[in-house]
Amino acid sequence: MTDETWGAVRQELLKAVGQSNFTNWIEPLEFAEVQDGVAFFNVPTPFMGNWVSRHFGDRILAEISKAGEDVRRIEFNVRSSAAAPHPASQRPAAASPEAAASAPDPAPASDDTDLPGAPLDSRFTFDSFVVGKPNELAHAAARRVAEGGPVAFNPLFLYGGVGLGKTHLMHAIAWELQARQPELRVLYLSAEQFMYRFIQALRERQMMDFKQMFRSVDVLMVDDVQFIAGKDSTQEEFFHTFNALVDQRKQIIISADRAPGEIEQMEGRIVSRMQSGLVVDLHPTSYELRLGILQQKVEQYRGQFPNIQLTDGVLEFLAHRITSNVRVLEGALTRLFAFGSLVGRPIDMDLAQECLTDILRTMDRKTTIDEIQRKVCDHYNIRISDMVGPKRQRALARPRQIAMYLCKHMTQRSLPEIGRKFGGRDHTTIMHGIKRIEELKGTDSAIAEDIEMLRRSLEA
Repeated sequence: MTDETWGAVRQELLKAVGQSNFTNWIEPLEFAEVQDGVAFFNVPTPFMGNWVSRHFGDRILAEISKAGEDVRRIEFNVRSSAAAPHPASQRPAAASPEAAASAPDPAPASDDTDLPGAPLDSRFTFDSFVVGKPNELAHAAARRVAEGGPVAFNPLFLYGGVGLGKTHLMHAIAWELQARQPELRVLYLSAEQFMYRFIQALRERQMMDFKQMFRSVDVLMVDDVQFIAGKDSTQEEFFHTFNALVDQRKQIIISADRAPGEIEQMEGRIVSRMQSGLVVDLHPTSYELRLGILQQKVEQYRGQFPNIQLTDGVLEFLAHRITSNVRVLEGALTRLFAFGSLVGRPIDMDLAQECLTDILRTMDRKTTIDEIQRKVCDHYNIRISDMVGPKRQRALARPRQIAMYLCKHMTQRSLPEIGRKFGGRDHTTIMHGIKRIEELKGTDSAIAEDIEMLRRSLEA
């Protein structure tokens, strides 16, 4: 087998296993020779040889056979440190997101659960991320990390509610890093996958392989880290992995649905390390941001549905009425285009209201004063009778004022109506409580975070 033949086989393997797996496991292989039906490859470490043999060996052998070579077995030898790496000219260029989107769907390896990382979505790039005031800081931080170079924020911790763009930004960082520095080993996976691989390594007694794999990456990205909360053994291993990578000045990027300190049953030492980097909140979307997302989505659909007419006012209507999260918003637009193409009707206000009845009905559910009072009481561990009662201790007065503030901003009730729900208090008392919280929001970050978390919980 010649280097040219191996180059062709590598191209087929790229299509078969995907860009991330190819970069991490196939690209470092250095073809040496074929002897007596055995293809020999040089690898940097014994661990890599064992991993590739177990998880990609059959696939490599099949592609070599397809190329017409008489190879019955492959073996891996650890190359000496003096050995030269494979020439860069013989390496296939890193696939861009656009190329990945047009390439054939990756064929599964021998066992999908054994793959080292989760696949990246070619749609989730920085170019397709709509930036607005609620997410501009998160976007800027993600861009900075994606530039590579010296580690600036370690870890970068992104948090926010469902459908606000955390996963999109993490995929975008991975795509950008691979495009800029193809040699980097970027590992993206969910916390659930991390836990699964940890349990699998324990069961198969391969903990050293597990530790070496996770400690040998250049960038580790863990999505939805809240899922390891309460899993003591997994948290222990995550803690040691975290420390090992930080000591090597390797980049760590983490996402969760809430701030580190608000993740229940997460070990304090892990929380403190997650808080030691840059913690960025993706706020709920604004009307302007939702409208921008819809406009970008419409441009994507123009090529797919060239004959569908979209009348004025529909996008504005959707951006105003669907406020929960971006996924619901995009799903509503997808449904409109699909429905319009199937029935041959333009997308106008009548079609939108007819087609999206269930979504609009859900969005119309109004938050009540009673709900707000219950949520605030649960959060601060006080009784509703104390909240609406006459006691003025600060431990009761501050939650009471926060509840008043939320009632003013999340319901259509008048101040006198709110006052009646708070033990018959005068509307001037309600005004004073609201004004006090507005002042504290600007100076007390804890209160600002509490209000934002309560608001997200009530809107969920």
